[in-house]
Amino acid sequence: MEIFEMTIKDLEIIKENLQRDFDEFWNENILREELLCQDRKYIVVKESNEILGFAGIWISPTDVELMNIVIKKDKRNKGIGKKILDEIINLAKSTNLEYLTLEVNEKNVIACKLYKNAGFNVIGIRKKYYNNTDNAIIMKLDLK
Repeated sequence: MEIFEMTIKDLEIIKENLQRDFDEFWNENILREELLCQDRKYIVVKESNEILGFAGIWISPTDVELMNIVIKKDKRNKGIGKKILDEIINLAKSTNLEYLTLEVNEKNVIACKLYKNAGFNVIGIRKKYYNNTDNAIIMKLDLK
């Protein structure tokens, strides 16, 4: 597996199967806008030219926010998320900002465990954040 900066060309490769193979929320239009923003950085994980997953951060003046980590559905639970998160943390540290924050669905137990094992701490809850039903757990990692 290799990690690269995500490009519009990568999006073109996965756009037809994005919602079926990856995630229902991160559609082509949202990702295209994200990739074109100067304050966003996205990475992609590839193996033999197959895109296995991607992730992005938003670099604000005060902190870095993890926008997403999305793994191809048939490639989940193989350590790809950890590899991506490690790279995202390194990318966040290179900004010289103090914190990396994120929101995760409280029902996504696997992701919650991944973030906790990486050193993230729970700092709050957003009630009914996802689909006006599920709560979001707000987490923070000290980058210093």
